[in-house]
Amino acid sequence: MDDIRLDKYLWAVRIFKTRSDAADAVRTNKVTVNGAYAKPSREVKVGDRIEVKRQQVTYSYKVLDLVSSRQPAKNVPDYCLNTTPQEELDKLNVPRETIFVFRDRGTGRPTKKERRDLDELMDGIYYDDEE
Repeated sequence: MDDIRLDKYLWAVRIFKTRSDAADAVRTNKVTVNGAYAKPSREVKVGDRIEVKRQQVTYSYKVLDLVSSRQPAKNVPDYCLNTTPQEELDKLNVPRETIFVFRDRGTGRPTKKERRDLDELMDGIYYDDEE
């Protein structure tokens, strides 16, 4: 086995739960291979560096060996080395700001417009460092 599809590799080493999740992440430019954006069908080779952006953290992996079938979690270190810097992992422990939205009692659930406004507010707080 000389090479394998990027989406299949990401699924096989348990970076994504499903292969379609992996393909969607690659298509939306959340995954780079050796510093360049790729298609889900891009061939991965031993030694490639893969970076996966999830929320505010960019995880880095090095391909150690190729595998086409999904592996048990205990076998993943044989195929993939997590090289994520500690400062990226520290972003997971950042204390979350709490927002309390006051609603009058008895007004019911938020309307669709109010929900969108709330989601926009939350995205501005948690994802302000993204494009």
